[in-house]
Amino acid sequence: MKITKIESFLCNAGLRNYLFLRLHTDTGLTGIGEASLEWQEDTVRTLVHEFLENRYVLGVHPFDIESLVDRMVRDQYQGGATVMTAISGIEIALWDIVGKACGQPVYKLLGGRCHERLPAYANGWYGGARSPEQYANAAIAAVARGYTGLKFDPFGVAWKEIPRRALRQVVDLVSKVRLAVGDDVDLMIEGHGRFGVETAIEIAHALEPFHPAWFEEPTTPDSIDLLAEVKSRISTRIAAGERLYTVPEFFQMISKRACSILQPDVAHCGGILTAKKIAGMAAAQEIVISPHCSIGPVALAAALHLDMCTPNFLIQECFSEFDVPWRNDLVHGWNPIKNGEFELPEIPGLGLELNEAAIAAHPYVRNSFPSLWDRGWYEQFTQNE
Repeated sequence: MKITKIESFLCNAGLRNYLFLRLHTDTGLTGIGEASLEWQEDTVRTLVHEFLENRYVLGVHPFDIESLVDRMVRDQYQGGATVMTAISGIEIALWDIVGKACGQPVYKLLGGRCHERLPAYANGWYGGARSPEQYANAAIAAVARGYTGLKFDPFGVAWKEIPRRALRQVVDLVSKVRLAVGDDVDLMIEGHGRFGVETAIEIAHALEPFHPAWFEEPTTPDSIDLLAEVKSRISTRIAAGERLYTVPEFFQMISKRACSILQPDVAHCGGILTAKKIAGMAAAQEIVISPHCSIGPVALAAALHLDMCTPNFLIQECFSEFDVPWRNDLVHGWNPIKNGEFELPEIPGLGLELNEAAIAAHPYVRNSFPSLWDRGWYEQFTQNE
């Protein structure tokens, strides 16, 4: 068996575009992957076809995943999100082929079931909310769907510092959400790498009375040392890792114990097998994983297979019920979220296929993802429908 062709499919999903891949073999088996990357989907697509396709992927046996990924990572030389996302998308598609060829779900080939249930936390649930009262009402609605965890960024367009008045508004917002959902729902505070060390520490202390489950990316992901300093000076747990792209970067984060919850993104860090290795390193330092996944349904499927076969999995991010209405139409056989938990079907491979007609009905939109530090994104995300 060998790979004979790569197809790529770009489509729009509101604030994001999705890039799906499909690998063909000479036996007729196909495998799908996802290589979506905010702002850079078309560039990733170019890398797939101009750099990876002919030089590395065509002619390769789809079972030779370890060797192929190793060579692609080694030879791309510069590293970074764009090329690692291209490599990850191909790797995910290879595992889909392997699962289909073996007649098994991917997770059964990587250690088997470790969990009876896969809990989810909601993200994107606060779209359209501006005031603390609107956030509180949106939180109640999300919890009514079965979620026991809610993640949100209450910081507007803050960067490095936050004025006293703005911090009081953040405290008021978080307070009202906590009051609305009660003490048994986890609140994950998203920082998006916004703050300097001292500001991050001040914010963490101000939010301690509301018992956040974690403070995510309070400082820039470019400096693990800064993150470690924040962690050493606050009591709230730190979550980070979505913007790390190589095993050595994750090793540094883990060896310094700069976070308590590690968030590798299967679609960016090298794929499913690499993420499994990262989870193993984290387990050795008693760090749990909560994979990041803010993109499409194929990347989510890959994350769920990782979750199922990983002992130190904690909880999975979920945008599924807060994305565009056509999200699930983009694939066949996929609606995995039920009452705040994920279910994995006993289907060989990843368990889903692309719906080309739905993908074509929602064409790529250039620059669909605005900067998180401009008023434009905030106005767009918080506008009431």
